[in-house]
Amino acid sequence: MQILLEQPDLERFVADQVKAGNYPSPEAVVEAAVADLRDNLSGELDDETVAAINEAEDQADRGEGMDLDAFRVHMSKHI
Repeated sequence: MQILLEQPDLERFVADQVKAGNYPSPEAVVEAAVADLRDNLSGELDDETVAAINEAEDQADRGEGMDLDAFRVHMSKHI
């Protein structure tokens, strides 16, 4: 399969990823992007994300969280 990227900014992005050493080839960049798209469209969460959600819920159950209004006040004092 051959793919032609018609948007110059996308072509530059792919080239930059290869040049930076993040991927061995332009094909690897596209494969990673398509795999990521597939995974995001599946609607399923990976194990790491599920674990983070579960930990956040556990923290909230222990009273370690704060509501949105309290968070806003907290953040406004630390900016």
